Amino acid sequence: MPNTCAVTKRGSIMGGGYSNRTRATQFNPTGKVRKHLNLQKKKIYVPELKKHVIVTISTRAIKTINKNGAFATLKKAGLI
Repeated sequence: MPNTCAVTKRGSIMGGGYSNRTRATQFNPTGKVRKHLNLQKKKIYVPELKKHVIVTISTRAIKTINKNGAFATLKKAGLI
């Protein structure tokens, strides 16, 4: 399973930070944390092609497909 969204081309990011108590007293980093996308493996029906396409996409991309349509979104991403 890939670590990037096929539609939005987004991947994981590094996060981290400081607690408020640490900010108030001294510099003591809390460490780095990798934040992953919410990736879903979806089977999407494209009526224009009359077939199903299986893609690994983020939940944001699922909302984009619901809004703009499967064919337009997947064609813009270069998956069709």
